[in-house]
Order: sequence, then structure tokens, then C-alpha cells
Amino acid sequence: MADLMTTRRTILLGVAAVAVTLSSCSKSTNSSGDAVLKFTAIPDHDAVALKAKYDPVAEYLTKTLGVPCEYVPSTDYDASVRMFENGDVHIAWFGGLTGVQAMHNVEGARAIAQGKEDPYFMSYFIAHQSTGLTASDAFPMEMAGKSFTFGSNKSTSGRLMPEFFIRENTGKSPEAFFGSKPGFSGAHDATIELVASGQVQVGAVNFKTYDKWAAKEGSDTDVCRVIWKTPTYYDYNFTAHPDLETLFGEGFIDKLQKALVDMDDSLAKSAFDRETLIEAKNEDFAKIEGVARDLEFIR
Repeated sequence: MADLMTTRRTILLGVAAVAVTLSSCSKSTNSSGDAVLKFTAIPDHDAVALKAKYDPVAEYLTKTLGVPCEYVPSTDYDASVRMFENGDVHIAWFGGLTGVQAMHNVEGARAIAQGKEDPYFMSYFIAHQSTGLTASDAFPMEMAGKSFTFGSNKSTSGRLMPEFFIRENTGKSPEAFFGSKPGFSGAHDATIELVASGQVQVGAVNFKTYDKWAAKEGSDTDVCRVIWKTPTYYDYNFTAHPDLETLFGEGFIDKLQKALVDMDDSLAKSAFDRETLIEAKNEDFAKIEGVARDLEFIR
């Protein structure tokens, strides 16, 4: 009887293992059984606009690498990290924070590409003209007591680094410095809208998003003005999942890195608002990881 139970248990374990394997494979294959390279990106702007930007990237990677590739939208920053952790996507255009979270949670994950501008990224603190605040080289302590909004809760340039600089310069938490809990707009363009409309007095935003907004006809940079530019830090990057080597063969991540770095500059500009893409490595984001640990975004 014991031998029979052992045999049944062995069979059940074997069936379960096969089921898990099939489930994992099904997430990465299409209806024809071909492995599909799936990528996502943090939703730092409007979702419809992101799909229009990233679908051409999928087409480029399909043509260049000779494997099917598709863009998979993400509902929020946390969802993009979860999809990466679960193997639902194999490469992601992360911010610095989400990137180090993914690398921390997935052993063997690699940062492989970034924009030429990303080693020199910065945040802008912006204010509505009614505050009377003006541009300064020094941290604007006069923001104290004013209503304030971050971007997304997990944004590097819209939350993590602005909070770091607030704490570093004031010795206080954002809540203590502003006298109330800061808001979270959810996206950089939303932060600009809130400050420009006067609904919020001060905010922190990705510098590239603000500069792009400022260049548009009708934008009033006196009404919604930059009052402080942070020191630079590393930010966005493409992070690759180690499963790529199993799905597409040894050396595929290096091939993917080359395809990204060789991407036509016009596509890099339209999709990622970057002059061009360059190589990246995990060590580039050591400072971001340190800040994330200090602020308990990584434990």
C-alpha cells in the first residue's frame, strides 16, 4: 500500500511539474508555438500614446532579431515590475527605481541599454506663479508649507530622487516639510497640469517631460515655472530577464543589447525621447539602489 501511495505521489508531482512548465512556456509563445519576445515599459505617460510609441519598437526588434516581438502595456509601475518578475515580459523600459527593484527580485536580471541622457538625468521642482517662487541654484526652502505633488509613487524622477533631495536639504520628511501629505499625480504630465492650473502649488517632475511641455505652443513657463534643478543621477534603462537565454539561446541578451544600441536615432527619439541608446550595466544604478534601500523601497 505504501509503495502504491509513493508511486501515485511521484506521478502527481510529475504531472504538476509538466503543468508548470507548459504554463511557463505558454506565456512566452504564440498560437504557432513560436517563442515571443515580450517587452513592457513603465506607464509614465498616457497609455494610448505609449502604445503608439512602442509598437514600432516591437516591429524593429522583430525584424532585427528574427523573432516575434510584442509590446505589452502595463497598468502601473508596480505591475510592470510584477510582469517582469513573473516572466510575463522579458525586457522592460524601467525607471531607475523600478529597474533596481526588478534586478533585486530577479536573480540574473541585467540592465543592458539606456538613453545617452540617462546618466545625467535630473528632476525639476516646479511652482505656480502665485507662489512667488523663482528659479534658484539653492534648494528652495521657501516651498515649506505649500501644497506639493509627486508623480507616480514609484517614479525615480517624480518621487524617489525628489524625496531624497528634500530630506537631504531640509532634514525633514516631505510631510513634515510641506506641513501635509504630498499628493501623487500618477504621471509627469499630470504633475505639470496640476501645477499649471494652480490646483497644486509645487511639484516634482521629470526634466525631459517638462522641457517637452515647455516647447509646445501655448505653454506658459511663467505660470508653471522651474524653481530648482536637482543634481544629476542615472535613471531609465532597458532591463533584460535571464529567461531570454533559455527561450532564444545562449548569447541572446548580448544580441538584444546590440539591437537596442544600434537602433536608428529617429526611433530612439520618437519612442523614448532619447538622442540615442547606449550600453548600460547594473553597476550604473548603484546610487539609485542605495537611495531605494535608505527610503525602504527595497528591503
